[in-house]
Amino acid sequence: MTAPVDKTTFCRICEPMCGMIATVSDGRLLRLRPDPAHPLSEGYACPKGIAFSDIVNDDDRVLHPLRRRPDGGFDRVSWDSAMSEIIARLRKVYTEHGGESIGGYLGNPSVFNTGLMIWSGLFFQMLGSPHIYSSNSQDANNRYAASHFLYGNALAVPIPDIERVELLVVVGANPVVSHGSLMSTPRIRDKLVGVRRRGGRVLVIDPRRTETAREFDWMPIRPDTDALLMLSLVNVMFAEGLVDLRAVAAKATGVVAIEKLSAPYSPEATEERTGVPAATARTLARDLAGTSRAAVYGRVGTCLGRNGTLTTALLDIVNLLAGNLDSVGGSMFGTMGFPAERAIARAMQRSGGFGWGARTSRIGGFPQVAGQAPASLMAKEITTAGPGQLRALFLCAGNPVLSVPNGAELANALGQTDLCVSFDLYRNETNAQADFILPAPSMYERPDHVLMFQSLYTTPFKQATDPVIAPMGESRPEWQVFNELAGGLADLSTKMRAMAFVDRASRRLARPVDPERVIDGLIRLGQGGDRFGIRRRGLNLARLRAEPSGVVVAEHLRPGRLRTVVTHRGRKVKLDAPELIEECGRLDLDEPADLPLLLIGMREVRSENTWQHNSPMLLRGGRSHTARMHPDDADARGVADGDIVSVRSAHGEIVLPITVTADISPGVVAIPHGWGHNGSGGWTRANDAARADSGSGGPTSIS
Repeated sequence: MTAPVDKTTFCRICEPMCGMIATVSDGRLLRLRPDPAHPLSEGYACPKGIAFSDIVNDDDRVLHPLRRRPDGGFDRVSWDSAMSEIIARLRKVYTEHGGESIGGYLGNPSVFNTGLMIWSGLFFQMLGSPHIYSSNSQDANNRYAASHFLYGNALAVPIPDIERVELLVVVGANPVVSHGSLMSTPRIRDKLVGVRRRGGRVLVIDPRRTETAREFDWMPIRPDTDALLMLSLVNVMFAEGLVDLRAVAAKATGVVAIEKLSAPYSPEATEERTGVPAATARTLARDLAGTSRAAVYGRVGTCLGRNGTLTTALLDIVNLLAGNLDSVGGSMFGTMGFPAERAIARAMQRSGGFGWGARTSRIGGFPQVAGQAPASLMAKEITTAGPGQLRALFLCAGNPVLSVPNGAELANALGQTDLCVSFDLYRNETNAQADFILPAPSMYERPDHVLMFQSLYTTPFKQATDPVIAPMGESRPEWQVFNELAGGLADLSTKMRAMAFVDRASRRLARPVDPERVIDGLIRLGQGGDRFGIRRRGLNLARLRAEPSGVVVAEHLRPGRLRTVVTHRGRKVKLDAPELIEECGRLDLDEPADLPLLLIGMREVRSENTWQHNSPMLLRGGRSHTARMHPDDADARGVADGDIVSVRSAHGEIVLPITVTADISPGVVAIPHGWGHNGSGGWTRANDAARADSGSGGPTSIS
């Protein structure tokens, strides 16, 4: 064994992308630890990041191409054999049904894989596919839709100026566990503590007393009523003259419509439905308007209800009316730093690729968001005959059978495709139905500079990494496979021919168009870049690699960017988009009569969706996958802590243990997201950890 070598890199599990030191010997990743020299994470990493060596070295990991047998098992095959059959079947689908019958699903890890994101996006766009799906359906697309309505720019996402905010209101988010979402902030817990240390306040609005709420102030709220609370805050701001109408009119249109819209939603009218006392809501509205550096930030919890797009828009509207949108210490906009950034945003919106409603789904007529259709429709798109039926599906780093609604329906539908191919590290519950599973490199086996979050850093920052080890087994980068697929269709499609030609020609010239070349160009054009030599001290990929712990390119976010990101005429925020006004008309002030309990999801410190559930380090000490319930609700149903219960709704039933805790509102049940492994995947520890023994007496129902 050669002497271990430390290599500087960064984690790509979640959005802070903390700095890491990888210890390597003889081509093997031995361990991971935090990088003390990283300017932002400063020697911090969460348990998931440190445990990722378990994933890289897992005996259950897929390291060779697999082909599914008729009996449901898998056989190892060569890459040549796998690609030859995949291309032959893909050509048949394309010839008989066209590019609109081919689609892809991008799981959460895809967004941290620059090569996969760019090449898969290019491939499906060139096919003209309407079948592009992703995990964004569950937790982000209503953010993009709200941005489209408000700013005319789906990718304009405001983030709290966490270094300078004095009052931070966190709605439906748990950043101590999630480490921030649509907001890249390493050491976010320390940043939140910093708000309090400088005399400020952090308030968490959530049905559950989350890990974040335990450390700061907690305001319980009934699930799916965030829009009502936000409207009540808007009502108070107008009714009590807290809105600087001249300042708001300089930034936005539709102010009168929003004032009229909020009129029926006084805190007194909403308090019974939301569970937030009227006096508490009034005080919060006054505090937001009266604090010069305040921000309201919402995430996954605000996206999962019936009015997620409206709720997300109202979060921004509250910030705007309180004078805290696009201002220091408020909710601000980052930047990629590209020349003519607004013109680029306008072009992207007009192309339909990153807007709202440029296409509607074949099933149900639902609008696409940021070029993606609702993932919950995949099953029906596969099983419903007719033009545009989804017949070939590429699954990229995802397990939608567990993470998307109607998972059982999807599992059954996947077997009806003419071709289903999965790129993944594991055999899971979804690709158990695939025709082929192709081994993909882990994050530490590829070079990267994650582009998707550059405008979401609360401290503008850039970092690039080399691979720390070579790809394990026969793992092959996904972007290379998409090039090969394009080559296989080149004689059938002019656009595929162009994609394949660029790949072949660039390799022959020994200047391959690969992710590193694309990344270099985008670094040069972006914030802090050298503009291809115009800025002598600017960054390019080589210079960024020479700073392996990364480079801070600006001390703070810059205010005054609203007119740059807004693409509406007049460069003003549009508060009265018809879609938002119509959604307000569907709000219900009455409590649903047929729902004795309300179910919410939750995140956990040692769990990341479904894909880290096979890590021994994260399962250490035993895994307890439990539902949470308030003591009053447990007593009313004769349920004790640790009992096995059946949780039933109109859509299905699961059986699992119960944890009785006061850290949740009465009338609410919380269940961790991403579990439900049923033995159909190839990850042994995940399957064992997900099982619940109902005992001899059977479960107690808590429908």
